[in-house]
Amino acid sequence: MSGVRIVEVSPRDGLQNESVRLTTAQKAELVERAVGFGARNVEVTSFVHPGKVPAMADAEDLMASLPARDGVAYSALILNERGLDRAIAAGVSEVNAVIHCTDTFSRRNQGTDIDGGVQIWHNIARTARAAGVTANLTVAVAFGCPFEGEVPLDRLRSIVSRVLEEPPAELSLADTIGVAVPVAVRERVAVAAELVTSGTALRAHFHDTRNCGIANALTAVEAGVSILDASLGGIGGCPFAPNATGNIATEDLAYALERSGIDHGLDTVALQEAGDWLEALFGRRLPAGVLHAGGFPTPSPVSN
Repeated sequence: MSGVRIVEVSPRDGLQNESVRLTTAQKAELVERAVGFGARNVEVTSFVHPGKVPAMADAEDLMASLPARDGVAYSALILNERGLDRAIAAGVSEVNAVIHCTDTFSRRNQGTDIDGGVQIWHNIARTARAAGVTANLTVAVAFGCPFEGEVPLDRLRSIVSRVLEEPPAELSLADTIGVAVPVAVRERVAVAAELVTSGTALRAHFHDTRNCGIANALTAVEAGVSILDASLGGIGGCPFAPNATGNIATEDLAYALERSGIDHGLDTVALQEAGDWLEALFGRRLPAGVLHAGGFPTPSPVSN
């Protein structure tokens, strides 16, 4: 099976909902370690109102501290045109915008309904293209909403169809609140795959809230997804989703892909070291299973 690209999201999605606040220098080291274990796309920050997500208030300072590297993309989350303007001014070359599958979640997270979100995306896509900035799009709460419950497949199909009028480089389906199961992943990725053109890659974003994240990720790959988000140590969560917990752990995803014969391109030794460093920084046990159990055990010789 062909390889999968892992997008390391711990500096942004990982840190935005954590009680532990890292300094800008510590965030820069987290990005450095991500690059060190082989991540070639790192979502480093978000350009959102600091009053809503205080952990991301240093977005410009963090971007200014990161050295340019060949073959490495630093991406940033944006919610509106103002966020895009800030990202462009800060030198970001890749942005990740968001559209939501329910009006309630959209209003709470983005300050507009689905229709308004679609228009915001169209504006962002056009402006980013003119500025030479790569624009990706995440379809949030694609598997279920904490306020409106089930998201009908027809609604997902309609939203994806509308946003593809301005095609993103990558279209991501996000299980924002961690309710997905493999059968839902299979059917929803199929909907997206039917609609995207050859210029748009399929991506997925899973949370491990109900311990289905890795199974969902492997199912997504089987269904045609080539890019997966993951967070070092399994940290993270959405500030606007009740009971939100972390993203799937980069360590656990790398292990699952490797044991499934799927290349992920990461250095698992450096990944383990980065996880140990982050856990010491946080001062608590992080959710990643492989961080504590290690990879597949090496058999010990049997003594006579």
